[in-house]
Amino acid sequence: MDINTIASMAGVSRATVSRYLNNGYVSQEKRAAIKRVIDKTGYVPSRQAKTLRTGKTDVVGIIIPKINSASISRMVAGITSVLNDTGYQVLLANTDNDAAREVGFLKLFTERRQVDGIILIATVFTPEHQAALKDLHVPIVILDQDLPGYSCVHQDDYDAACAITELALRHASRPGYIGVMEEDVAAGHMRRKGFMDTCAAAGIEVPEEALAVAEFTVDAGYTAAESIMQARPETDALVCATDSIAYGALTYLREHDIAVPEDVQVTGIGDGELSQVITPRLTTVHHHYKTSGAEAAKMLMGLMTGNDSVPREVKMGFEVVERASTR
Repeated sequence: MDINTIASMAGVSRATVSRYLNNGYVSQEKRAAIKRVIDKTGYVPSRQAKTLRTGKTDVVGIIIPKINSASISRMVAGITSVLNDTGYQVLLANTDNDAAREVGFLKLFTERRQVDGIILIATVFTPEHQAALKDLHVPIVILDQDLPGYSCVHQDDYDAACAITELALRHASRPGYIGVMEEDVAAGHMRRKGFMDTCAAAGIEVPEEALAVAEFTVDAGYTAAESIMQARPETDALVCATDSIAYGALTYLREHDIAVPEDVQVTGIGDGELSQVITPRLTTVHHHYKTSGAEAAKMLMGLMTGNDSVPREVKMGFEVVERASTR
């Protein structure tokens, strides 16, 4: 079954069927005849043929660093809430925080013309990333990082880290910090800088043994908290770069009979669902991840339709959510 057969059965020309399938003008009589044939035969147009004919795939590629992340899932939910209403399908590529794999997907999507646009939920930008971005033949929006020269939607990670640290320091003078890799500019560098600058402004010098770097996991948070507390048992606050790391820190403290928040306060960033039910409930920063995903999708739609041509930057707001893990 192909377009020629549909045309013959409906008693119209091939061109008329083509216009019908592409939402062009067709008289009511001929439109009804074509619809009857399609309904009767169950004909589905070939996506490959349409791509060759129109140059469009009606697919958007989303490259994510980690599929089991609460913040990533909220961003993807925001993206799909917009794209589902526009007729675009989504092709999801999970990199498992592998920078080389991320570059590989950027090349794959554009070289094989599999997508009309890309949303990259980014963590790091290597020279290979920069080269792949320059070679793209489709529009791209960077989500969760700020990259000059490209359309971006990102969080206010520096100010968020400053605000949550200020809250912790109301009742702490010997804080520790558990961050993530500095190559991740947003979650790594900017959040650590916010913590350090806020401590410096308060006249607090943070020793090296009170600083740790962890992966984005509960287990890593547990290990990092253990390292800090053993090296510096007088620590009275653990400021964590993510909620998952904070969950691990809370687990370590609970297992070692260290009271939270009476002995040690704990804070996170992200405001995942678990932060509201874990004991004690976690003081954290609420980032508007779902809204940022929706904003990125709208931005990409503008680039794909030609309504936007100049790169734009959107910095999202945040809210400090004070719960039971701080005093």
